[in-house]
Formats: sequence, structure tokens, C-alpha cells
Amino acid sequence: MKKRLLGLTLACSMMAVSLAGCGGGSSEGDATTAAPTAAETTTAAAAGGETTAAAVQAAEGDTVLKWAVWDISSTVYYQPLIDAFEAANPGVKIEMVDLGSADYQTVLATELTGSGSDFDIATIKDVPGYTTLVNKGVLEPLDDWIAKDGVDLSQYGGITDQVTVDGKLYELPFRSDFWVLFYNKDVFDNAGVSYPTNDMTFDQYDALARSVTNTTPGEEVYGAHYHTWRSAVQLFGILDGKNSIVDGNYEFLKPYYEMILKQQEDGVCQDYATLKTSSLHYSGAFAQGNVAMMNMGSWFIPTLIEKIKTGEYGAEVANWGIVKYPHAEGVEPGSTLATITCLSVPTSAPHKDLAWEFVKFVCGPDGAEVVAETGTIPAITTDEVVAAISGMEGFPADDASAEALKTANTYLEMPVHAKSSEIETVLNEGHDNIMTEGSSIDEGIEEMNEGVQAVLGQ
Repeated sequence: MKKRLLGLTLACSMMAVSLAGCGGGSSEGDATTAAPTAAETTTAAAAGGETTAAAVQAAEGDTVLKWAVWDISSTVYYQPLIDAFEAANPGVKIEMVDLGSADYQTVLATELTGSGSDFDIATIKDVPGYTTLVNKGVLEPLDDWIAKDGVDLSQYGGITDQVTVDGKLYELPFRSDFWVLFYNKDVFDNAGVSYPTNDMTFDQYDALARSVTNTTPGEEVYGAHYHTWRSAVQLFGILDGKNSIVDGNYEFLKPYYEMILKQQEDGVCQDYATLKTSSLHYSGAFAQGNVAMMNMGSWFIPTLIEKIKTGEYGAEVANWGIVKYPHAEGVEPGSTLATITCLSVPTSAPHKDLAWEFVKFVCGPDGAEVVAETGTIPAITTDEVVAAISGMEGFPADDASAEALKTANTYLEMPVHAKSSEIETVLNEGHDNIMTEGSSIDEGIEEMNEGVQAVLGQ
């Protein structure tokens, strides 16, 4: 790949915006920001479904592609992607239009269903938003372009299969936040216990968590920590690829609830009800320095690096690492959960073929390298991508942490489904009832079964 003049140092890598939990129960994220110069951005104001945009500096004869995005001022990878694409495609200019973050998908849907929309590329923020746009018929199927250019969909780790609707694919991912296991090396060193590895079954993980736990009052050490999102527990159950979170049958969740409730009873992890009442954020829990392992998304990596660098987090968490998610027996190590950010071509795009070239570039290996050089996890994790991220200042120096960035099978937290929001509500309630022990595991699972089946039957 040709060298790019990105104008970014590795210090910028810790400024990546992190978008967590799109529809999978993890609705919070961490973000640090980098403000670009005026020359680096073209912004637009969105009001009442209309946008106004400053013209990019385009020479006579240049083709300008309009790209719908959000949060230009706090997203470090937009401009490097544009610079790289424009360098490889003379005569093409990319104009970003900022539709804002809070109501991005609603505003985008309004824009694309209007008669005057002229976006060439649309960024897709979440799965429910994608489903809405597909149902409205405002996105072009990408399949013919993919076949013509021989795009290898296997490089996305199975994600594209999960966003295929009625046999057609309307988006490609360019960034992905996936779940890993964070751990505090000092906790293991103090206990004289070996670190977690990139290939642990759930039984091995449970035994390891117990081996470093200390329940002595005033000296508590928690072998594991689970944030209050349902995804921190329920989505262990879909890593085998055999089960779905949207099919209305949740018996497969029972062993995971049994493991974690037993850990809670034995003081291996903090009490869910207490965490819920105190609203303790997962970052605050890990920062206390007495949590050995915590399952969480890769969006926490740049935040953790930055807060250690600035001194907001102390020495008690400075010696950290990551490993791949634990897995069930027979499941490939590196199987994990993900949230994705994607690109699509609107049906109203004035320059569809050229827009596809931009989508293909940004979502392909070249774009992945650009995204990785800003410290953000791209949807494609090549060796070059892993080297860029693991080479960041502040990233753990051990080989296992770098290896943890290489995923195997990747499953969406919430797959494409017309009733994902209603299903989410039922599952959240069932999770809360089980974890607070307001219901037994069997009762909670039955509540989820009946509730989701009722939603599916509507």
C-alpha cells in the first residue's frame, strides 16, 4: 500500500471516538476528542431535515461526493480517509456533511426519503437504523459491485452475513468495536497466579477468576467484573454461532447466568444490585485497581491509555493487558461480539459508481490501515492493522495483548431484525430480574421466552 501523508502521530491514536453498544445492550461508550483545523473539515448544520454545507475546494472538472457523517470535530479518522482516497483518485473531492450525533439516523432517514437528497455516501450508525433505511428502500444493494470487483467478504469475519437482508447486502463495515477481556497484571502478580491467555474456556476463566479473589473485608479483590448491561452476560451464549439473541428461545443462557450468579454469591464479582444502585461505571470499577478481569469492548482501550497518561488513573491500573474472550468448549478462540459502523450508497446518489469506489476503499484493507493509524479498530484486522494499534504509545507491550486484536468469528451484539427494539426491552428486563434475583434463572428465562415470542408474533 502506498505511504500516506496522514499528518498524525501515534499520540493522536488515543483520541479515537468510541461508539459502543449499538443495539446490543451496551448503550454507553467512551470518547476522547481531537479537534481538526478549519482546513480539515467541511461541516453542515442539520435542521428540519435540511442541510447547508460549505463547498469543498474543488477545481473545475472535479467531481464532488457528499458524505453524510456525524461529529466531524471529534472524529479523527474522517479526514485521513478523505486525504488517502483523494490522493489515489485525482479529480474527486469528498465533502462531509455533519448531521449531528444525537438524532443522526432519524435525520439521515428524513434526508434520504426527501426528494432533494444528494448524498453520495451515507454512514450507518447502528443496526436498527440500517434496518429502517433498508425497509424504506433508500439504500442501493451492493452485491453487483461486490461481485464485479471481487470483494472478499470473508475478511469481515462473518459480519456481512449478519447484515444481509433478504439475500442482499446494503452496507459494508469500516470500523468495529469488539469485546475482549481486560486484566490487571499486578493483581495476578500479587497473587502469584499466571495471566489469562488467548485461549480459555469458560471453566478455565471461572477457575482463574476464583484463584485471585480475596473476600477479606477491606482487602477485597474481585476476580471478575460485569457491567450492568445485559450484553456483559447474555452474549457469552451466542459465541458458538448456534444461538441467536432474537429467536425467542433463551435456554442457552442458563449456564452463563449460573456461573455469574455463583461468582456473585462467592464474592468473585461485585453485586449487580449494588452496581446498579450506585451507577458505578465499568471504567471506575477497573480504575480502583482491585478488579482482576473485566469483559468490555475495545472502545475502552484508547480511554484507558489516555486516562493513565494524564494521571487520572493511578499506578494501580497502569500495568494492564488484554486477551481474547473466553469461549465455550469447541468454539474457536477469538470468537467475539461486535458493534459496527458502515457505509452505504443511497438510491438517490448522483454518482453511484464513484460512491462505491469510496465505500470499497474505506471499507477495504487500505482504509482499514488508515483507520488503525488513528488508533481506531477497523472492521478488517490485518497484520498491518494489528501492528499499528499495538504500536501505540501506552498499549501493552506483551505479545498476547497484540494477538488479542485478531478476531475469529464475530457476532453482532444485536443482529438485523425488524423488532430489535422491542426484543431489547424484554431481554433487558429479564436480565435485570435474574441478576437482582427477583426471579430465578428458570423464571427469568421463561419470562424472556414468552415476552420475545409475543413480540415476534405481533
